[in-house]
Amino acid sequence: MGEPGESRRGPLKSAVPSNVVSPVRRCSRTACGRPAVATLTYVYADSTAVLGPLATYAEPHCYDLCAEHSERLTAPRGWEVVRLALDSGPARPSGDDLEALANAVREAARPQERAAGGTHAPGGRDTHPMEVARRGHLRVLRSPDS
Repeated sequence: MGEPGESRRGPLKSAVPSNVVSPVRRCSRTACGRPAVATLTYVYADSTAVLGPLATYAEPHCYDLCAEHSERLTAPRGWEVVRLALDSGPARPSGDDLEALANAVREAARPQERAAGGTHAPGGRDTHPMEVARRGHLRVLRSPDS
């Protein structure tokens, strides 16, 4: 036959070059190469198809759909389609998200400030006056309004 990687028809070629991977998620429908804008999930127990914004991560039991296929989606007879509002633009952090991140960074940068000025909980742990409860590294804080 000849060299490895050759067949009677000539050298073997990959259908998709191995060094090129698209960072854009594509529509799951066969032969559709448009970018995905929505994620479809089936809830079999409720006979419901849920179509919502594109999921953050590709899940194995969900289907990514382009704008055209998400608009034309129909469900089997007896099933209900729930359409959640789709985001019109790219997701950007809100002011609350950025403030929460900044507060978390400030908190992590203060190594022992809480131990010196905080109050002690019955278990010997330091607590912040706004802290209501704690589970592991997570804290429940009292609203500043109350």
